[in-house]
Amino acid sequence: MIEKRTNYRWALAVFGMLMTFMSYMDRVNLSVATPAIIKELHFTIIEIGMMQTAFFVCYALFMIPSGTATEFFGHRKTLPFALTWWSVFTAITAFCQQFWTWVFVRGLFGMGESPVFPALNAAFSNWFPKQERAKAVGFMLMGSHSGPIIGMPLAVFIMVNWGWRWVFISFGLMGLVIALGYWILIRTHPHESSFVNAAEVQYIADGREFATDERKLMPPWKDFFGSSQFWAIGLQLGMANYISYVFVSWLPLYLLEARHFSLKEMGFAAALPSLGIVLGNWVCAFASDYLVKKGVSKNKIRTPFASIGLLMCCAGLYLAATATDRWVTVLWLTFALAFLGFNMNSAWTSCTDLAGRFAGTVSGWMNFCGNLIGATAPPLTAWIVTVYGWDSAILATGLAGIIGAIIWQFVKPDKPLQHRYLTENQG
Repeated sequence: MIEKRTNYRWALAVFGMLMTFMSYMDRVNLSVATPAIIKELHFTIIEIGMMQTAFFVCYALFMIPSGTATEFFGHRKTLPFALTWWSVFTAITAFCQQFWTWVFVRGLFGMGESPVFPALNAAFSNWFPKQERAKAVGFMLMGSHSGPIIGMPLAVFIMVNWGWRWVFISFGLMGLVIALGYWILIRTHPHESSFVNAAEVQYIADGREFATDERKLMPPWKDFFGSSQFWAIGLQLGMANYISYVFVSWLPLYLLEARHFSLKEMGFAAALPSLGIVLGNWVCAFASDYLVKKGVSKNKIRTPFASIGLLMCCAGLYLAATATDRWVTVLWLTFALAFLGFNMNSAWTSCTDLAGRFAGTVSGWMNFCGNLIGATAPPLTAWIVTVYGWDSAILATGLAGIIGAIIWQFVKPDKPLQHRYLTENQG
């Protein structure tokens, strides 16, 4: 009798969704609490921007080491440790008083979050066949993009009823519970899990590169740095992250100051654009996997989806900045982020297409570039707002989409990154 295949790999996808959900819940809590923090602690908008940048810079700087560490220690050790670390510092934020204490704690918080996306992408490379990776990435991105959908209204509710400090404390406690669950229920490789049978292991291995190569190898950095694709995959995420981090850092305050929403209205309005990016992510995920199964070249899927997505995002931002009705503005912001979701899914899926067994390292590199560039968004946007106003800041953000679409033309997901170990395997 043929053994019926288990589907436990999707438990990893769900945990990936929960982890990235918490990562973005913990990022948006500062932006939601900003009005109350400014009122109580008398920080300026520039100082709040510097706090946001402290997170993004430390997050970016530790991205490459965390990706490589994942390949040595495995995602089962790396991810629960990282989630525990950043949850603790999220909770500690509630007790900060002085500006430089905030900067220091936000920096350590960013350091803790750095492994999450590279480690999950490496885990998906182990646990999913190539024809399901876009949907696995879809789970990961759905978590990150649904974080603001739930996190912003929830943070507003907690802040209104118990004060802004309890936003940080409660979010930190939730993260600790998820970290414990991952450690108990997930293993580094599917064959190590008692919940995965032989039929599922075989199904996963049939579609996975380097399925039998378990050597611990140092990343071939010299070979990677000589590749235009390696640079392009990093820079394109920088443009997308610039757009995304303007939303993460400033959307609540923009809606309050420029569009005159009340605090309770803002909690709902700020969540809608994130709903758009979740929808765009899933449309791209299902369409991509369907086309891969049909034999369509990944060059004709990932790059066009990402490029068109960024250009349409730019158009949405322009229409949002020039709209006169506040709810129409929210509609166009939602439109813009929906198309940004096409780019995000294509980018993370392309990492496994290009990198094979070095998915953690290449994902870390991509996220390093993405966050180093994205880190400029909070202070630069604050400066543009101060000098030119909110509409100019939104229009300036759209320029990143045009640049990103151009960079994508150098990414060829059908052509893996060439390196010495690949030559060895091919020989």
